[in-house]
Amino acid sequence: MVVAGKCLEGSRESEIHPDLAPLPLEKVVFKHRYSAFYNTDLETVLRCMKIEDLVVCGTMTNMCCESTVRDAYYRDYRVFFVADGTGTINEEMHLASLLNISFGFGYVTTGSSIEAVLTSHSI
Repeated sequence: MVVAGKCLEGSRESEIHPDLAPLPLEKVVFKHRYSAFYNTDLETVLRCMKIEDLVVCGTMTNMCCESTVRDAYYRDYRVFFVADGTGTINEEMHLASLLNISFGFGYVTTGSSIEAVLTSHSI
């Protein structure tokens, strides 16, 4: 259920799309604000796994995605932001966030570039 622009936990709108479903032992972090770091255990999980690089995709480029990227940057993560894996209500806001992120918070890239890097490093 979406109430006044808010996506509520447990609602249909908050469900993970089946194509993106986590594997059986993968951690799911439930966020309650724009940034995935705010009041969650995301940072603890990443630090325990010794993760240094993050790839960010999602909805609401200018709100959730950009807030998460900024918080990741402040925590010294190297952030790769997938421009064609994010979106918001209009192109102007999307492009403004891409500009903000590329100016100082992360590397703006594409899904195919990320896929190429991951494929070249596969075991």
